[in-house]
Amino acid sequence: MIDRRDFSRIAVGATASTKLGAAKRPRVAGVVTEYRHYSHADVVVGRLLGGNSANGVHHAPRTEVVSLYTDQSPAQDMAPDLAARFGFKRFPTIREALTLGGQKLAVDAVCFVGEHGNYPFNDLGQHLYPRFELFNQILDVYEASGRSVPTFCDKHLSYSWQKAKAMYDRAAKLKVPWMAGSSIPVTIRTPLLEIPLDTPLEGAVGVGYGPHDAYGFHLLESMQCMIERRSGGETGMAQVEWIEGDGVFAWLGSEQGKWARPLIEEAHGRNPSRKPGTLEQVANKPVLFALRYKDGLKAAGLILGPSGADWTFACRRKGAATLDSTFFGLNPKGRPLPHFDGMVHCIEDMFVSGKPAYPVERTLLTTGTLAFLFESKKQRRAVETPELSVVYRAAKNTFFQRA
Repeated sequence: MIDRRDFSRIAVGATASTKLGAAKRPRVAGVVTEYRHYSHADVVVGRLLGGNSANGVHHAPRTEVVSLYTDQSPAQDMAPDLAARFGFKRFPTIREALTLGGQKLAVDAVCFVGEHGNYPFNDLGQHLYPRFELFNQILDVYEASGRSVPTFCDKHLSYSWQKAKAMYDRAAKLKVPWMAGSSIPVTIRTPLLEIPLDTPLEGAVGVGYGPHDAYGFHLLESMQCMIERRSGGETGMAQVEWIEGDGVFAWLGSEQGKWARPLIEEAHGRNPSRKPGTLEQVANKPVLFALRYKDGLKAAGLILGPSGADWTFACRRKGAATLDSTFFGLNPKGRPLPHFDGMVHCIEDMFVSGKPAYPVERTLLTTGTLAFLFESKKQRRAVETPELSVVYRAAKNTFFQRA
């Protein structure tokens, strides 16, 4: 994220950095839906341009943004000003942004941000971002050039499971080193909580707020970065169910869902911005994601209301007398959007090393889970998900901010 007041200061630093040896830094092409203040392009690509403050310490850019493609140009478009200040070139097509106007791939990495912009919603409330279409244009260049480079994709892969799986399969065929997903798993956790690898879990929950599509994905990934560390590793999702309104608390009081109530109260209690009162009193049009994994683990994600940006987690380890819980983020008086500092740290690590910081399969699974949850909303019943047989193992040591 770059505030306009900081442009001059940052530009001077960027120029000095360039003189000190920009040729040694991986060259990055940005592909974004739009670039305006506080858009995801701003808070991600902006940190590639001006540096990030992961763990509370400012880090100068380790990469160099050399080109940018924007799918849309809003009235507050920041791209022309940034191009003039930082010296990268804007291109009218994705192919030209990746080839720098030539015939073959001419960059060392690609940062793809398909979030924000004037795109339609469907009748279920899913934002129909053209991530599938834009990502395939990136892959077209890789295929034509006979090589791929480290690639990052912001947020979920698509609103559609079929499109997301096609993206994943084609990237695997082209041997793309890539990473995707939400910024929440790599932000600060208060208190610090990392589930030891191969820990047996009996149940897990997450509590969040906000729009069901955009922030529902944040909720799922904040849960998944913890759940994937359970004994046996990740084996996929067996069933999902969208429950809303009065049905949420009916489910929490039922034989089927009563296991989740104490975990949800524990998780909600970690939120420093929570309002006083019971869950029923603070809920505003709540939605609950009831999840059953293929290995039998039960999980639940509760969206308490349509506004807010807080995510918490709680789980019960097998045989444990107490619960584990944490809040993702700083206290309310902390600096804005610190979770993107951790994300950009991981992006740059991959662009420099060629190795993803965490498995892209996490994002594939959460993308599919959210897509089938919307299908459950449409059908008003639980939906079996044999398609979501996504198998992977979490790394023993994964990065998230600790300061």
